[in-house]
Amino acid sequence: MSDMIEVVIDSIRVSLMSQQRIVILRERDAERYLPIWIGVYEAESITIALQEVEVARPLTHDLLKNVIQQLNARVVRVEVVALRDDTFYGNIVAEVNGRVMNIDSRPSDALAIAVRTHVPVYVARTVMDTAGIVPEEDLQEADAQKPPAEIEAEPEGGEERLSVFQDFLEKLDLDNLGKEGEDDEEDGE
Repeated sequence: MSDMIEVVIDSIRVSLMSQQRIVILRERDAERYLPIWIGVYEAESITIALQEVEVARPLTHDLLKNVIQQLNARVVRVEVVALRDDTFYGNIVAEVNGRVMNIDSRPSDALAIAVRTHVPVYVARTVMDTAGIVPEEDLQEADAQKPPAEIEAEPEGGEERLSVFQDFLEKLDLDNLGKEGEDDEEDGE
């Protein structure tokens, strides 16, 4: 297990460009994140379980959880075990009569089962090292790749763009604000 990192579900987000869903996993004791694109139904299933929403009939992941329980098995943990060709691979680790079984799964389905069975979620260290994101480091790396002159020039360029608003604000006549409208109303307009 030393090659695995425990994570928690940080959030589920919607891409504004495509309306696709992204589950954000956060390393338990660090500020490193792993974004995974998932389907709409899986995102909804995870969200329903996280928010403990009561549903009239079992959803697919509830059904799977019920089948596992009826077979006297228990889910031990779920894992994101690999990343190949931009596709994440998951694994559900279950125990049946003392025997450990690894069940191949999409990470989104494994996560939907994990939130229902309240088991830990792990990500392979190689996956986290390859696809994990540390927000502060990413910003520092972006600045490190820019030439120093470009980094210093950004605030000045921002000030130039804001000068248009400053000109507008200076030309506002706040003393007469609303008086023109009152004159128009009196004239019947």
